[in-house]
Amino acid sequence: MPPAIPTITISSSLGAAAVVFTAGEPTKVLGLEVFVVLWAAQFVTWGFWIAETANEGFIRIYGAFHREYLIVTSPQALGEVLVSKAYEFEKPPTIRGFFGPVLGHGLVLAEGHDHKVQRRNLMPAFAFRHIKDLYPLFWRKTCDVVQVMTKECDADGYAEFEVGHWAGRVSLDIIGVAGLGRDFNATHNEDDEIVKTYMLITTPTMQDRLLLVMADFLTAFVPMSILLQSPIPRAIEAKGAAKKIRDVCKDVIRLKRQKLADSKLEDVDILSIALRSGMFSEEELINHMMTFLGAGHETTASALSFAIYAMCRHPEVQTRLRQEVRANLPPPVGDDGREITSMEIDRLPYLAAVCSEVLRMYSPVPQTIRETVRDTTIQGQPLPRGTRLLLVPWATNLDTRFWGPDGGEFKPERWLVARGGGDDEDDGLGGTAASVKAASVGGASSNYVFLSFLHGPRSCIGQSFAKAEFACLLATWVGRFEFALRDEAMMDEANVMFEQMVTAKVAGGIHVRARAVPGW
Repeated sequence: MPPAIPTITISSSLGAAAVVFTAGEPTKVLGLEVFVVLWAAQFVTWGFWIAETANEGFIRIYGAFHREYLIVTSPQALGEVLVSKAYEFEKPPTIRGFFGPVLGHGLVLAEGHDHKVQRRNLMPAFAFRHIKDLYPLFWRKTCDVVQVMTKECDADGYAEFEVGHWAGRVSLDIIGVAGLGRDFNATHNEDDEIVKTYMLITTPTMQDRLLLVMADFLTAFVPMSILLQSPIPRAIEAKGAAKKIRDVCKDVIRLKRQKLADSKLEDVDILSIALRSGMFSEEELINHMMTFLGAGHETTASALSFAIYAMCRHPEVQTRLRQEVRANLPPPVGDDGREITSMEIDRLPYLAAVCSEVLRMYSPVPQTIRETVRDTTIQGQPLPRGTRLLLVPWATNLDTRFWGPDGGEFKPERWLVARGGGDDEDDGLGGTAASVKAASVGGASSNYVFLSFLHGPRSCIGQSFAKAEFACLLATWVGRFEFALRDEAMMDEANVMFEQMVTAKVAGGIHVRARAVPGW
């Protein structure tokens, strides 16, 4: 009798649930391996079984209400979906309709020609020549939160924090200042009405997850536009909160337009740069700002939270990173007051390596869905219109077929250049052409298997912004504090429950004991 495929306990969109894989040999259909899955979930850590499942670029699973999905597993298939045939695959209408009121109908949810136009017009605002001017803003706000956290410590320098709480507050402040030129001051005043309103719409509830699953089923019979008008208390609450945030964006835009008319707009935030281009209407700018707030705030908070979790699990990495940071960057507390430049952050090889490894192991967005808009093919496999594909960074980013036998391990060294092509790490400035190339993709066999920012025309337009912000945050937090998990059982990931609406989180949060390390 063939062995049974294991049962996995996860935290899902419907709460803690079991994803049950049927026992027996998978059945071949059209060259694809087929698994029947009781999948009441929107999220699961896929990697450990996808890499061990024989397939030809796809694995078919069945989700809630027996909806079929194809998990895309090969670099070649990913290249077609994300690059050469990118506009033949769109986010499903349910996703766009459900998140539109909160994220705005900006670049993340736009499709087809509309997406091409929006991306072309926004690209200049995200050029590195503009992003480098934001590093001092990132640094200033990260130092600010570290100073506030330091004041929470007792006389011996110790405090207990829930990482996501502080990560969410500082990332909202950064995205506000660097994206809109508006300081939400969440670090100092989480009871501010606008801060509370924003947190309301970006903190998913169990009801939100249930509504999304149900909406995906019901849109087969009822248009999303009608479902959005349903008198569901949570939906009404979220729409009201989103309107308040849109009004804030509108006020900021109008103030900046007046400054522009008076030739006084010298701000370096993304909104100001977009305004100076003259390419956008007020409504388009509001949508872009809603998208930027939603996409930029939650993803950074998730990345920073998982980074601290990884530092707790790998204290030797934490110690080495702290040494590099303290040797090269000014302290975030005290009377120094010096701001940093992009070059000072970007020249730290181990900081860059740790950031890349966190984003590989714990991609803020664990999976994303695409749907074919016309009959097409991938790797010669016919895919009829309406076929749903799953791109799963939490699997592909760890797949040992592409990352080597240590692909499932947290190993920042994979991103460092090796001296003379050997195994020893360099300072990131030397090495052979081959070793430099290998380090640039973390030693992976293809750049397509690092999916945290996707690739092609649908890749994250703000990835340079996100990487810079993340590096500043991680540098100041680890430079200042030594972190350890309050619950030592969480050192074993098998004891950790994950959840997702859009971004990944640890269910119940990441609670740490922090010690303010003297000398910086």
